[in-house]
Amino acid sequence: MLSALFLVAPLAFFPATFALPRSVALSPEEDVDVQRRGVTVTTVRSSTLADPRALPSSSRPGGVSANGITTSSNTTVESSFSGYRSALYFANWGIYGADYQPQQLPADKITHVLYAFADIAADGEVKSSDSYSDLEKHYPTDSWNDQGENAYGCVKQLYLLKKKHRQMKTLLSIGGWTYSPKFAPVAATEDGRQRFCNSSVTLMKDWGFDGLDLDWEYPSDASQAQDYVDLLRTCREALDAYAAQHAPGYRFLLTVAAPAGPQNYGTMDLAGMDAYLDSWHLMAYDYAGPWDATTGHQANLYPDPANPEATKFSTDRAVADYLARGVPASKLVLGLPLYGRIFASTTGLGQPYTGVGDQGSIEPGIWLYKDLPRPGAEERWDAAAGASYSFDPAASELVSYDTLASADAKTAYLVDRGLGGAVFWEASGDREGEGSLVGAVASAMGRLEEAENCLSYPTSRYENIRNGVPGE
Repeated sequence: MLSALFLVAPLAFFPATFALPRSVALSPEEDVDVQRRGVTVTTVRSSTLADPRALPSSSRPGGVSANGITTSSNTTVESSFSGYRSALYFANWGIYGADYQPQQLPADKITHVLYAFADIAADGEVKSSDSYSDLEKHYPTDSWNDQGENAYGCVKQLYLLKKKHRQMKTLLSIGGWTYSPKFAPVAATEDGRQRFCNSSVTLMKDWGFDGLDLDWEYPSDASQAQDYVDLLRTCREALDAYAAQHAPGYRFLLTVAAPAGPQNYGTMDLAGMDAYLDSWHLMAYDYAGPWDATTGHQANLYPDPANPEATKFSTDRAVADYLARGVPASKLVLGLPLYGRIFASTTGLGQPYTGVGDQGSIEPGIWLYKDLPRPGAEERWDAAAGASYSFDPAASELVSYDTLASADAKTAYLVDRGLGGAVFWEASGDREGEGSLVGAVASAMGRLEEAENCLSYPTSRYENIRNGVPGE
């Protein structure tokens, strides 16, 4: 996960020995059920399926989209499939340099907003990292004459979006790269865990959110891995206790940002964590960057044996490892970057380079997706790696990033593997309209989750949230 400064640690290689079948084939003569995407897939008594583009989204096999992404033939999916997740990180610092405000979120195309990041005090209390952005900024429709204590800033704007788009849930994302060193000492004690989780739930209900998203990068050994499990268990208990008292029947969500580097997830107790989680947001990006000696793809699906220096890591290996260690496919949400990493003075993929140049959207070395490709650069598709990039021969500059082509390939991949959906880092990098990656993936997935968010927070400290922000 990138921080406000886009600072990321390099990943390390750890080979996987597990491969998954690309599909489940069923004979029309067989009368069997299989589990896929957490739903039942049954045989069809005919040799072919109808054209999925002619079916309503609720009838498309496996959530097949209107633009024709398919899964196995001869299958139908029963109505227990609740739809794909379309999750999007919103960074509270984005209101400044990127000038990206909550009202710009594509709320009709997303099911979850992950609001990044809350900070962690030394004693374990989870707190706002920027009170102005979170609670104080007045937008044009905000009054300066309200009575009582009220929430403004991004918190109020997100609540208003929830009222208009009932499928959109908001989660408080805690930690991230910058604050991650604060997790270990807090998670190591029962008092620290209780304070962390109780204060997290307090912020969640005060702000009118629907759950928590923990981003600890990363537990370093078996002891910290167990502490992470204990922290998740404590937070799950705190969420359930709050729901039982103030929102009976509603499930507040608990998710994590999950590493795609084997040396990181290899340390973690995935099965132990999964017992308390609703989904895993796989950070399937930053596979290559300025820490490397050669250029490379930063978010490729597959390794390329013909160019191993360009594909030191791969999403397919990470997905296989998570599934092999007991994480249900339907809980694993595939991450896509909305930014590109620059490699300067190079001749191409897997080749030496010199620095990242002195240009970027927000800082040198990083271009937001909406600012790509750069003038003079040509977008290219690497079919072997399942990745896109641009190259400018005159400037000798390569930029690794997702495009509509790679997003389409990744959507087909997640549907084929039965994954739970897609998650993007982060909102300010996307384009609006036709070129939007978030919109393209949402449309390609077809059916999105429709479960309603929570709007009732009777014990919020903020009067407007407590009263449902009346009149707006």
